Amino acid sequence: MRAFPRRHGPAVALAALCATALAGVLAPAPASAGAGHAPDHGWHRLTAAAAPATNPLKGFIPYAGSYTTFPYSMEWFYLPLSAVMVGPDRFDWSALEHQLDAIAGRGHQAAFRFYLDYPGQPTGIPQYLLDAGLVTHPYLDYANTTSVSPDYDDPRLDTALDQFIAALGARYDGDARIGFIQLGLLGFWGEWHTYPHDGTTLPENWFASPAEQSRVERDYDAAFDRTRLQVRYPGADNAGLNIGYHDDSFAVETLPGPGWHFMDKMIQAGATDKWLRQPNGGELRPEIQGCVFDATPDCPVIEDGADNDFPGSVAATHVSWLLNQYAFAPGYGGANLGRALSGSASLGYTLRVTEVSVAGAGHGRSVRLGVRMSDTGVAPFSYDWPVQVAAVDRHGHVARTWTTPWRLTGVVPGAPRTFDAALNTAGLRPGSYTLVLRVANPLAHGVPLRFANAAQDATLPGWLTIGRAPIA
Repeated sequence: MRAFPRRHGPAVALAALCATALAGVLAPAPASAGAGHAPDHGWHRLTAAAAPATNPLKGFIPYAGSYTTFPYSMEWFYLPLSAVMVGPDRFDWSALEHQLDAIAGRGHQAAFRFYLDYPGQPTGIPQYLLDAGLVTHPYLDYANTTSVSPDYDDPRLDTALDQFIAALGARYDGDARIGFIQLGLLGFWGEWHTYPHDGTTLPENWFASPAEQSRVERDYDAAFDRTRLQVRYPGADNAGLNIGYHDDSFAVETLPGPGWHFMDKMIQAGATDKWLRQPNGGELRPEIQGCVFDATPDCPVIEDGADNDFPGSVAATHVSWLLNQYAFAPGYGGANLGRALSGSASLGYTLRVTEVSVAGAGHGRSVRLGVRMSDTGVAPFSYDWPVQVAAVDRHGHVARTWTTPWRLTGVVPGAPRTFDAALNTAGLRPGSYTLVLRVANPLAHGVPLRFANAAQDATLPGWLTIGRAPIA
């Protein structure tokens, strides 16, 4: 019999969000700039270093709150749909703004989902739908006495979900405070199942029809162009959409074998290489969070054939981030902490600059910069945040910043990229400048992206020192 994890309730906090601005002027460059046309001479290697302990949009993350036991760059929360949807096409976004502002105030991006039905919590169904007579099912599974499962194929609920998803995308697509949105809405915890009321374990099937599932997926895909989305289960209906996946029984029901594990479904959907385009996330199964990083893990066997294989599951799924509340409360200790830190760092991208070339020395009012970059992690970076270069004078002040056209999502594991750009040096005082590189987090005061190089932060915090440029 298939088991599902218990969930924890969301945390709430308050803070404020600051706006962000990116500076810089880039001199015109060839159309092929960033694709391997850097200068052929003067390359020098940059020393590698271990993956940083924390980086944006990757690693282990907690429920929303302030923690000191483990490094993190994102925070997770749930919200009931009833908290924002007060009528047909009527929304009060204050509950969502409250959470996003609090998380951004700690310098973190948010990952979240909305739900209609969360076992043990009051119903998340908007009151106007209940007043209109939407059919619901009470249940006692998962120690529930308060929530109810709605008729997901009721046309009134279908219309409400269409309206909500469109409004959410119109307001929040591309919001710098948000890292990932999980589709949610359907099933217990918004997790896209109503087990055991699924028509196989028990005769009644309360879950949404395949047509309604596909409708929600298409709604989200249409509403969001920039913010990354994730859905619980891979399938033929979503394999071609711009939606990644989240494995919420990570390292227990992940590796292929019984036919219904996460990777079984990835294989069946023909989506095993989708991680190259859409990031995966999820939750380290709660029952193994406290034991999986023991020197010799002896975790409970929850499902026949489960091997609690954390490294193997990371390699198979190319996962970028995982909810792991145990890392933050109560927290790991001793050698387990070190292994957990390594486990967190093993998720997602690990960007490294391997070589740099600087040509031109300021003559002709430009310097030609070449950068060779690799990803030694398991997944690409999830967004094309601005890649910036700055010239630092001998007093340690940034004299000029250039924003390049380089796209980080094109740097994938096993496929290093060579970027180049012409840096306009007109107006810079003659002298020798230190060149530094960064990926600018669009969230004000957000966690800086750090490269796996020894020269990271050597000149300025948050910047990688890449070389010298004499300006004539």
